[in-house]
Amino acid sequence: LSLLAVPISILHRWKNYWIRGVLSLAMISGFFLIIYMGPIALILVMTVQIKCFQEIITIGYRVYHSYELPWFRTLSWYFLICVNYFFYGETLADYFGALVQREEPLQFLARYHRFISFALYLAGFCMFVLSLVKKHYRLQFYMFAWTHVTLLIVVTQSHLVIQNLFEGMIWFIVPISIVICNDIMAYLFGFFFGRTPLIKLSPKKTWEGFIGGFFSTVVFGFILAYLLSQFQYCVCPVGFNSETNKFTVECEPPDIFVMQEYTLPAVLQNTLKWKTVNLYPFQIHSIFLSSFASLIGPFGGFFASGFKRAFKIKDFADTIPGHGGIMDRFDCQYLMATFTHVYIASFIRGPNPSKVLQQLLMLQPEQQLSIFHTLHSHLRERDMLPPAANQAE
Repeated sequence: LSLLAVPISILHRWKNYWIRGVLSLAMISGFFLIIYMGPIALILVMTVQIKCFQEIITIGYRVYHSYELPWFRTLSWYFLICVNYFFYGETLADYFGALVQREEPLQFLARYHRFISFALYLAGFCMFVLSLVKKHYRLQFYMFAWTHVTLLIVVTQSHLVIQNLFEGMIWFIVPISIVICNDIMAYLFGFFFGRTPLIKLSPKKTWEGFIGGFFSTVVFGFILAYLLSQFQYCVCPVGFNSETNKFTVECEPPDIFVMQEYTLPAVLQNTLKWKTVNLYPFQIHSIFLSSFASLIGPFGGFFASGFKRAFKIKDFADTIPGHGGIMDRFDCQYLMATFTHVYIASFIRGPNPSKVLQQLLMLQPEQQLSIFHTLHSHLRERDMLPPAANQAE
């Protein structure tokens, strides 16, 4: 029996790897299909957000045995709706200003958006206070805090994914892809070469997988950045054409997506026998993104592992065979989305012409005319207007 146990365990192990591998390919294919469908389809990020929220709330529901609590689930979903209304309402007013201005009901909602959002939250807050019942006070406040922490982790960070997307598809595709690459390559290196345990929270993680995943991810990110930087569809900020009511991804590529020549350090010149190299600046940025995804990103997974161990569960759910729940696949992605957003705001972001135009179209005609004259005078002083424009003046 002991001799038979070894082959059976090996077969079981390979069966799990096969199931996990097939479903990984299916998810990657689905990811690229969504990208092919265009920016509007990527708003399906909200579907992932809702599923992650449901998985974490369900864990709280089971762990604290909160079956007797009045209104708990109703209030949890109500707060989710309130927070999404706030965030997506801000995005709507920000990027679709011209569309909002054409519809009177939307004008009212945009003008008083924050007040309406706060009023909705206050209604939920009052409902929670009214739902408090004797002998359940502590448990109810546990679940109130559980809901709000879940909203902070899931909704806020999924909103940052959408914000990154509007900066350009490449800021959505590359961060997600390098996290996937790191996860796969660390798994493969750990499977074939893993000997040294990395962290007690995840006994199966090894230093060999961690290091192998790092170098593989940096190389993958560098190559992917080169390939995507060549396509206007990927590098242009996502805008909204108020005339056609469609998303647009057309622009003059920003400087970081224009090929430039760099002089190599003397050490590399002697080794490679090259003095210069042509790169897209974004390829250099990709090294920092890949390094974060490989060195810090896994801590999102370690955090999730610690969370599951704290509540003695194997996975967040059993939605995907061999992988667990949706949250099991997105624990590192949310941390990566936040870093990408901070990175763009700190080192990349410049004025978005499409966004500025949308904001100008929301102004009153007198304000628009005043801005036009101010801009005209500024351009004339800098001799940036053609002679015909000056003569017309």
